Amino acid sequence: MKFTVSQSSLTQAIGVVMKGVASASTLPILSGVLVKAQDGILEFQTSNYTISIRHRIAAHVEEEGEMVIPCKMLSNITKTLPDAPVTFELSERQVLISCEKSSFRLNTLDANDFPEFPAYAIESAVELPTDILSEMVGRVWRVTSTDKARPILGGVHMKVENNTVRLVATDSFRLAVCDTQVETSTLEGSFELNVPADAFNDALNIMASQATIMIGATDTQVVFEAGNTTYVSRRIEGVYPNYKQLIPDSCVTSVKIDVAAFNAALKRVAVIASANPAVKFEIDVENGQMGLSSISNDQDLAQETIDVEAEGESGTIAFNYHYIFGCLNALSKEKEITLELKSYSQAGIFKSYDKINYLYLVMPVRI
Repeated sequence: MKFTVSQSSLTQAIGVVMKGVASASTLPILSGVLVKAQDGILEFQTSNYTISIRHRIAAHVEEEGEMVIPCKMLSNITKTLPDAPVTFELSERQVLISCEKSSFRLNTLDANDFPEFPAYAIESAVELPTDILSEMVGRVWRVTSTDKARPILGGVHMKVENNTVRLVATDSFRLAVCDTQVETSTLEGSFELNVPADAFNDALNIMASQATIMIGATDTQVVFEAGNTTYVSRRIEGVYPNYKQLIPDSCVTSVKIDVAAFNAALKRVAVIASANPAVKFEIDVENGQMGLSSISNDQDLAQETIDVEAEGESGTIAFNYHYIFGCLNALSKEKEITLELKSYSQAGIFKSYDKINYLYLVMPVRI
């Protein structure tokens, strides 16, 4: 086995498949990357039995073959090499890596021991602009739960129906929902699936440079394809909770808020709220103001008032400021958001409408 590839292409390829390497495994083979050289193509594969990643690049292949190299070591080497052709030559169980005046000799693992890349037959699929889907995932994936007792909440629920793609995530204390319209020609059947949050985010990150991305569903897997990269993850089994029953169909108070002013004010008030995360929201409809205040365990006080456009009933409610920052971080590009309250003792609903519609429900805390 012998091939030559550019340092930049090699570094980029290793960066793509790195996410599939098992971080802590008793099987050494799972810490490696499978490299296949054939017909002028290099194929890189990694797997941790939960996700599998495959990426292909062009190369000058003199002798075909395959080998498994420790992925982290290979990554560390390729990053330090000059921008020049890199040659790999396999001899028995060792590979010689040379680039200009640098050379390395590494032990390899038996490629026959590496897990086979999952076979899949996609039943339903949708193709979306990568930047749109990345923004959608960025708005919801951090809202998922880490509670191992309820694995279904550790995933992002994706539903594709009537030319609409909707993503939903919740950790029982807050709920994030976003949706967007898709072109009819890019949609192949209505479907829904639960995608592990980290897998969803990682797949979008490694395919960020591609214009579009295809998401496909099988009985047990979710498949992401873009350019020369394929990412396969297990689906989370189970029925997603009926989140729609949590969303009220009316409100007694509606408040339009400038995102930048709100974010700056909350940051100042949160200095006092660091030990006691409850921040009080006092909505004055008549005067068009919203007051933010917090009291520390030592009775230190912080207060701030911002101008808003408010309709309905005045009142007071409190939220965990960490959860509010989660919403503001997701909507950092927006100029304005709307807070809707069905009552001052029930969940608050933050909404934003654009190419991506966004809803963020957060439960109140006692004051």
